[in-house]
Amino acid sequence: MTSTIFAANWKMHLGPGETRAFLDTFLSGYAARPDREVWFFPPAVSLETAAQRVTDRPDIRVGAQNVHWEPKGAYTGESSVGMVHDTGSRAVLVGHSERRHVFGETDEETARKVRAVLATGMVPVLCVGEKLGEREADRTLEVVHRQLGALEDIDGHGLDGIVIAYEPVWAIGTGATATPADAATVHAAIRSWMTAHGATAAAVRVLYGGSVKPGNAEELLAEQEIDGVLVGGASLQPDSWTQICTVPVD
Repeated sequence: MTSTIFAANWKMHLGPGETRAFLDTFLSGYAARPDREVWFFPPAVSLETAAQRVTDRPDIRVGAQNVHWEPKGAYTGESSVGMVHDTGSRAVLVGHSERRHVFGETDEETARKVRAVLATGMVPVLCVGEKLGEREADRTLEVVHRQLGALEDIDGHGLDGIVIAYEPVWAIGTGATATPADAATVHAAIRSWMTAHGATAAAVRVLYGGSVKPGNAEELLAEQEIDGVLVGGASLQPDSWTQICTVPVD
């Protein structure tokens, strides 16, 4: 049985000092559990602070919210995978809806980032999900399959090292949440796509994100197809984040 992943995407919140204070509080009240992992995705300026604070906690991983696919160059404001790895980060969010829809990241760019992250030995967390209009037009699986196309050229079991996060765009930060059954249906389709392209079934991990909070995390995680959660706003306070990270999982 694979561990359940509780991933916190802090977006543009919590600088180095706030990160240190958050982790001091969180770690004082959260003990390692064998059935789960906790992953933090702080802003780039806080990566090293976070990674250094959890060096003695193998159940906790730190990752970046974004990278550039080139190893170096004239890319003002960007960070290479090598730079991110040197901070102690071991995972990277790739293709988050805000990167796609706010910053214009294309499917091709997402694919380049996935390969660059894999080349360093870090774990790409590929984010996929449909907008409201696409959902209402019954195009959810069409959109998700297109976004999974970023993995098309990765050989067989190379997919085993990739985590997928399904985040319906209409549910991110809106308070609306896909029902556990609806989320599970999309997760099953993602798992089917991954195994059809060579992934080992037992190695595929698919997270759900979109207005996850203490009040609904347990219900979501009760679905067999949901292997963890990617949480935004509710991960910014140690108390609510601890509540989420300690919900029962089967």
